[in-house]
Amino acid sequence: MDKGLIQVYTGDGKGKTTAALGLGLRAVGYGYKVKMVQFLKGRDSGELFSTKKFNGNFEIYRFDKSKKFFWNMNEAEKEELKKKISYAFDFIEETIRKNDCDILILDEVMGVISNKLVSIDRVLHILDMKPENMEIILTGRNVPEDILDRADLVSEMKMIKHPFEKGIPARKGIEY
Repeated sequence: MDKGLIQVYTGDGKGKTTAALGLGLRAVGYGYKVKMVQFLKGRDSGELFSTKKFNGNFEIYRFDKSKKFFWNMNEAEKEELKKKISYAFDFIEETIRKNDCDILILDEVMGVISNKLVSIDRVLHILDMKPENMEIILTGRNVPEDILDRADLVSEMKMIKHPFEKGIPARKGIEY
């Protein structure tokens, strides 16, 4: 890839992670190496199993394994989560320094920012470190203006209707 861009998938609708995964799947088909760091997701999800079949060309990393939602955690659990997210950002910085992939996906990074588990400055530093040839994709709701300003592409998923409204829970293989 000659020129990597910064993409953001945001909004209150379903599909931010799915769009990032789809882009990664497409890229692997052309021989690109993809790394995805998922934040605030602890339970098993289909992408963890399917990407293992890509011979190391699509790797997913999770540093925080809690199955609890952030708002259900006590203060000690939140502090532990903050440490793990700091390790994740060390890993991300090292990946960028080594230029160790073609596409780097930071899934639910906006949730990490909005819950004050990482500073916006550290995320901006990551974007400033981006090698010319690396694509970076960030997902999550409530994108800070500074990230919007640096992005080359911003797509918003807007919820019009959702099965949760009918009491239908998240389904294995569809929502996770």
